[in-house]
Amino acid sequence: MIVEINDYACSKNFEKLINKLVNTANKFTGFKQKKAQVSISFVNKQQIKKLNKKHRKIDRETDVLSFPLLTLVPGHKCKLKDFKNDIDPQTKLLMIGDIVICEDVATEHAKEYNHSYEREVCYLIVHGFLHLLGFDHESDEDKMIMRAYEEAILRKHKITRDF
Repeated sequence: MIVEINDYACSKNFEKLINKLVNTANKFTGFKQKKAQVSISFVNKQQIKKLNKKHRKIDRETDVLSFPLLTLVPGHKCKLKDFKNDIDPQTKLLMIGDIVICEDVATEHAKEYNHSYEREVCYLIVHGFLHLLGFDHESDEDKMIMRAYEEAILRKHKITRDF
């Protein structure tokens, strides 16, 4: 899985961690697609509010937005042959979608939840990626499943509240 990080200055170590998180989520969820790409961008409050209003009709800031390019079934392995028309002819990669994170809100949440900004960003990346794979938290059951994946993926990389 290729992870493209846009508009964000981070250390090489943190960039490697972000890649590991996405690839762990890729494996843990059963998606298991190596020839795929996800894009992660970082924006400010004004930008995320504008995106939230345009795409979700909600006129306020949020921490993360996910823009899936495919309709995926949570927990199912992805077969490239099922998405022939969605493969980039130049890169030969299946573009899964985009994750947009608001740095300002992530900073606020890190303080509010009493953990580091890096831990918050890691959580938001995992959360956003799970949405790209079709997971949601609309029902209590779906929320429980999604939270279990989030915690397992973060725990695998020893990302806890005191990270």
